Amino acid sequence: MLRWAQTRVLVVGDFVLDRRLQIDPARIERSEETGLPAHQVVAVTIDPGAAGRVAAVLRALGSAVITLGVIGDDGDGYELRRSLRALGIDERAMVVAADRHTATSIHPVNQSATALSYDLERLDIRSRSPLAPSTTAALIERLRSLVMQVHAVIVVDRIPDDECGVVTLRLRLEIADLAARYPDVWFLAHSRWRTGLFRNVIVVPNARECVRAVYASDSDHPPLALVGQAAGQLHRRTGKPVIVTLGLRGMLVIHNDGMTHIPAIPVTGPINAVGANDSALAAVAVALCAGATLDEAAQAGNLAAAAAMRSGATDGVAPDQIVALWRAHHKYS
Repeated sequence: MLRWAQTRVLVVGDFVLDRRLQIDPARIERSEETGLPAHQVVAVTIDPGAAGRVAAVLRALGSAVITLGVIGDDGDGYELRRSLRALGIDERAMVVAADRHTATSIHPVNQSATALSYDLERLDIRSRSPLAPSTTAALIERLRSLVMQVHAVIVVDRIPDDECGVVTLRLRLEIADLAARYPDVWFLAHSRWRTGLFRNVIVVPNARECVRAVYASDSDHPPLALVGQAAGQLHRRTGKPVIVTLGLRGMLVIHNDGMTHIPAIPVTGPINAVGANDSALAAVAVALCAGATLDEAAQAGNLAAAAAMRSGATDGVAPDQIVALWRAHHKYS
């Protein structure tokens, strides 16, 4: 049986550069030309986001990680690759496309010395035209080569515009084919908007995404019974188990033998839910690679999500944090 640190995972999908701008409101100036406020940025932090965040969480869990996505031939692409390398992630397979912008999210943060900081409106930069067929062909060629080198493939589909992200129809078909041809490799996918279009892979939606993939409903907190019905439909569509993240309600696991509700690990005190689902997805994948059952993998996902919410870390938690949380939970449960 593999240990978590022996696992090798390929992350395929939409990689985003997250750039956080710390703004000091006490330093505001006025433009001499327009008279408008000129907000002063006093610090900049850069992190990999979307598929990059999943890769970062995997690396924190001890996995060897390879990334496959598309970046532009631009400075943001350079910064994204550098941020991945800094985490010990192998980014050499990334496809550079001169006709694309590197997807970038700019997060201005009002960082006051006398009050709580808060996020301002986010700015998104990305290409809004379909991915060129030649770029998709390059992705598929590299994917076919890399799948033989890993224990799991995680697909992360985050761009809302159809065919404008990495995970196009053509790539989904290729992934379905590879999943059928390589039964010893775990294939998992998370998609905000197209969960119901995957085949032969374990989809890991949250409750809202699960219901939205099957029904017209788009509720933030759908009833558990409705989530279970939608997950059952997805199981029949994909031909594979379905794992639904339920936030503070835990996880649902749907497979041929039925449905299991895995309760969440209680989290008390201040929490930060950003990145919790990415932590859960990564932990599920690594646990499966290490020989866990589906229910055990879901419990590992619950533990990783709880540890992430407690620590506020968006780039992953270490295995010893998960073990400590598991021991504490079983000591008092």
